[in-house]
Amino acid sequence: MPQPPSPALRNPWPTFAVVSMGVFVAYLDVFIVNVAFPDISRDFSDVGIAGLSWVLSGYAIGFAALLVPGGRIADLIGRRRGFLIGMTVFTLASVACALAPNAPALIAMRVVQSAGAALVIPTSLALLLAAFPPEARAGAVGAWGAVGAVSAALGPAVGGVLVEANWRWVFLVNVPVGIAALVFGRRVLVESRDQSTNRLPDPVGIALLAAGVAALALAIVEGPDWGWSSGRVIGVFVSSAVLLHGFVRRCLRHSVPAVELSLLKSRPFAAANAVSLIFTAGFSSMLLGLVLFLEGVWDYSPIKTGLAIAPGAVVAGVASVLVGRSARRLPPREVTIAGCVIFALGIAWGLWRFDEDPNYLVDMLPGQVFVGFGIGMVQPLMTVVAAASLPPTRFATGGGIINVARQIGTVLGIAILVAILGSAPGLDDFRAGWWLMIGIAAVSVVLALPIRRPPPAAA
Repeated sequence: MPQPPSPALRNPWPTFAVVSMGVFVAYLDVFIVNVAFPDISRDFSDVGIAGLSWVLSGYAIGFAALLVPGGRIADLIGRRRGFLIGMTVFTLASVACALAPNAPALIAMRVVQSAGAALVIPTSLALLLAAFPPEARAGAVGAWGAVGAVSAALGPAVGGVLVEANWRWVFLVNVPVGIAALVFGRRVLVESRDQSTNRLPDPVGIALLAAGVAALALAIVEGPDWGWSSGRVIGVFVSSAVLLHGFVRRCLRHSVPAVELSLLKSRPFAAANAVSLIFTAGFSSMLLGLVLFLEGVWDYSPIKTGLAIAPGAVVAGVASVLVGRSARRLPPREVTIAGCVIFALGIAWGLWRFDEDPNYLVDMLPGQVFVGFGIGMVQPLMTVVAAASLPPTRFATGGGIINVARQIGTVLGIAILVAILGSAPGLDDFRAGWWLMIGIAAVSVVLALPIRRPPPAAA
């Protein structure tokens, strides 16, 4: 039964605490599993790196396809109810991931996990905005975004510690947080709905997006083994193009589209989404590439790998908070370009310094600091640019679309890196991966050129 609104309005911080639990574990699972990837590969050695990449990509694809529809569904059934359902699904799926007997079961449960996360993220923001008075919402949203940055910072280190015991603990760690969110959420969250919403988003469009992105990732991942000119790879590429074309047509014609692509008519909004997609591809490939390099070439343990990556993540988290607080006063195009260049410099440091003999303080740490600053400069700023480019009534939808772009970027970045590295990567393969990331940063710079400071009324 919905709680009366007055307690939440008197003190909104219990609401913030509850929704932050959901945001924390939903984004933690994007980063924490990377550190566990080599151990999962050893347990399910019959599958190979290409097959197991779907443990990462399955979550991102489901998240991308369901994030915007998840927000719409919650508008219809109630944000409080949507958040609690999402946390229940996410928590139960986490248990199922930990108990998975084989790779297909783990991949399937990761997709279910993503469905829960796709309900949690948009409802958490809606509940937060409803709980805080208008004059305090900007600070609350900034703190909400910082929770995701903190989860990114803690993910590698926490994952490394847990994997030392067993990789299955990276999923079980979600369970106590999920239970706490459910228990306290029932007490403090206030129900709200969008009275103008009376129809669910187009399910065919959702399916077309998920299938199209999955087919594209499959073609890229399997290209080296199947042969880039083989009928199978060409057929899967063509299938992806057909599916994504169908998705676009459905979104443009359907009365309740899966994703409101019409918002992309705003040039700054479209540019922010393009930068987010491409830049995230570089970020996600960098994170997985570092884990595989450290454990495969430098022979680091999982906990040492997590701790080695953590400084860059911490710098990204701190920079993200700082940029998020002052984003309205910063020149968005110049800061975005600077962030992409700094990210590329960090990757170039590794390309110059990395060899088979470990020297962390000289070879890796300086590059991690550069990479962290670059990520922290670009990611929050793109959210601000996207939101400021749209009318206030479309803020939540615009935020959902840019998160979809990031998840698609994650899928593509992982797929391309896996195709470059192959099944038994050596130092030269990793160097090719670093060049990929530098190229992605260069493309991001070009895509950032149309970004302009929004007019005061839009902010």
